[in-house]
Amino acid sequence: MPPSADLSAQFATAEQRVRMLLQQPQAFSYPADLMGPVECIETHISWVLLAGDFAYKFKKPLQLDFLDFSTQALRHVACEEELRINRRTAPGLYLGLVGLVAGAAEDAPATLRLVQWQDAPPGAEPAVWMRRFAQAALLATALDEQRVSPAQIDQLARHVAQFHAAAAVAAGANSWGSAAAVQAPVDDCLAALHTPVAGALPGQEPLLAQVTSWCQHEGQALAPTFEARRAAGWVRECHGDLHLANIALIDGEAQLFDALEFSPALRWIDCVADIAFVVMDLAAHGRADLAWRFLNRWLEHTGDYAGLAVLRYYGCYRALVRARVAALRMDPTGDGSGSGHAAQTVEGYLELAAGFAGQRPARWSTPCPATLWLAHGFSGAGKSTHALALACQRGMVRMRADVERKRLFGLAPDAASDGIPGGIYTAEATLRTHQRLAQVAREVLAAGYSVIVDATLLDRDARALFLELAAAAQVPCHILSFEAPLPVLRERVRQRALAGGGASEADVAVLDAQWARAHPLQPHEEAITLHVDTTVPVDWDRLLSH
Repeated sequence: MPPSADLSAQFATAEQRVRMLLQQPQAFSYPADLMGPVECIETHISWVLLAGDFAYKFKKPLQLDFLDFSTQALRHVACEEELRINRRTAPGLYLGLVGLVAGAAEDAPATLRLVQWQDAPPGAEPAVWMRRFAQAALLATALDEQRVSPAQIDQLARHVAQFHAAAAVAAGANSWGSAAAVQAPVDDCLAALHTPVAGALPGQEPLLAQVTSWCQHEGQALAPTFEARRAAGWVRECHGDLHLANIALIDGEAQLFDALEFSPALRWIDCVADIAFVVMDLAAHGRADLAWRFLNRWLEHTGDYAGLAVLRYYGCYRALVRARVAALRMDPTGDGSGSGHAAQTVEGYLELAAGFAGQRPARWSTPCPATLWLAHGFSGAGKSTHALALACQRGMVRMRADVERKRLFGLAPDAASDGIPGGIYTAEATLRTHQRLAQVAREVLAAGYSVIVDATLLDRDARALFLELAAAAQVPCHILSFEAPLPVLRERVRQRALAGGGASEADVAVLDAQWARAHPLQPHEEAITLHVDTTVPVDWDRLLSH
């Protein structure tokens, strides 16, 4: 809506004071000679001042279709909310609120000062006070500079899963996470993209039309699933804006910050809608392998494999969100210096959205058709390590028997099981584990994803369960037999036990028992088996090309 005269005056006054602050380092309670220059980062809705070791985030006096910061009271509420929701994941970054106080300006320029909010007089302008970190710490920057390790992606997945586990669950009385609430922001994005695409990227109009049609059809088809997930408690107070520039590597570990404070409807969402932003953005940065690693690790921690049914829809939506943001930077005349780059960005995200929708070959994709892979072999054979590498390289979901067995007993993946009466490795527990794996594999395949079942599967009856599953689902099935000599297996198991902390609790005695009673592969199984020697580096491109 057009700004009122009063709001325009507020904006001009606020912008003037921010520019004055850049010239008044003494306002930040630091001796001027102990600070470098004050810097300002401007976003669509905020000014962030960087001063010394701290950052101060001011809300712009704006009234838009998706937020209202038109009064000092509303900006104060938004600052309080930003502080609350971000302290859930980054309490060390979010220090409190401060108020900007302006002195009298008769003959001399006004003197500004920042004070703790509890000491601020009425009418002070609120700001979120944060600990500053280098821009190089942003995960997006680190990724582009190839400074992100697989272990850091694993930690990020654990961090996000723990955050989601602790997040408040949407109550049945509100509409958050309903089918209508899910589809509305997708429709808004598509509508907002129509004009800029038609004006600056007319060649992309057919693609936008295809994505629009897919989103409408898929949104309607998934409506019962959205409602079922809401009823199952998967709609929670999430982050809401979890792209890679809102994740920082602090002391080498990922922390989420800048959660979406101004719209509860965009924050109270399905947990899969939250992680879809990370998956999409990793793919957008050319690291689909890390996108699949993050997804697999998050699934291991949460067990929410059923959520894969809605991942493509949410991944498409997140790409459209970034396309919409980039479109705001486009000059309608095409003459702006940044307009060309913004148009390319819009085009790239549209292509990625189409990839999630299955309309284009994608930087994030899954093998077609969906396939069931069985990772077979003794403890210490390298099944988990190599199955995860294959899943990340080829775009698949990996399920670990060690993890799902513990989940059945309410244990975390890396928790010890010695406190469970009777233990978790009985024949009955093993049967339940295989049934759980088969159930989840069926869900993953139905969602259109290939799946690797990571289990020893040394018993012919266990293998038969999954071969029958593949036949019933009418999907191809392959066995990956991971192999190494017994002395090598024993040493690996011994070293793994010494290291501790993993999901597997098999020791040398367990390995020897496996070796004694294993059922060899039958001729019909050998016909679909690829033998993998794990004593040498595994080249999946070479092995799978045969």
